[in-house]
Amino acid sequence: MAPGARRLATEVVLPVPESGDPVVVELGAGAGVFTGLIQELLGGRGHHLAVEADPRLASSLAARHPRARILNDDASALPQLLAEYGLGAADVVISGLPWAGPDRATQRTTLDCVRRVLAPQGAFTAFGYAHATRLTSARRFRRMLGSSFEEVIPGRTVWGSMPPAFVYHARRPRPRKSAETIDLLAAQLASRAAAATDMRF
Repeated sequence: MAPGARRLATEVVLPVPESGDPVVVELGAGAGVFTGLIQELLGGRGHHLAVEADPRLASSLAARHPRARILNDDASALPQLLAEYGLGAADVVISGLPWAGPDRATQRTTLDCVRRVLAPQGAFTAFGYAHATRLTSARRFRRMLGSSFEEVIPGRTVWGSMPPAFVYHARRPRPRKSAETIDLLAAQLASRAAAATDMRF
């Protein structure tokens, strides 16, 4: 792993507890950049479920990380997957998904699944690329985080990463109704702000 990627991965996996038997869920495990670090931190403790939609990547991860449960599935199946393995809630959800890419419905559905499976004091981390923060989808995701969690803290940019990236640290998922109401209000305010900007030009 390149030094920059290692620094970013270290920031992403920061909420993994150093003791106890936590339930750690990884979304979009990909080539396993975060998977290996999570396994190092757990050291055989707890439960590590890594969800990867690509069957070839999932198969490769399963061979390299036998202590983790590598699941070839979609992030939207997260609540069912935890129930299938008898795990009531996740202490940490770590995302390797490209949140600035999907449309609004996909972002909302996936984030709702994360919020639903997290324990009341659970933590969620996701990374974003510094150059993409002005994209409409990236701004929308940031608003959705605010409506879904009581606390959202953007980390410092890791300039050594290629491309430079930063990590969102979110804690304490909001109840569903509360999240939906805040999300609707945030979307309305964003729409009005965009309309006001158009009228000035």
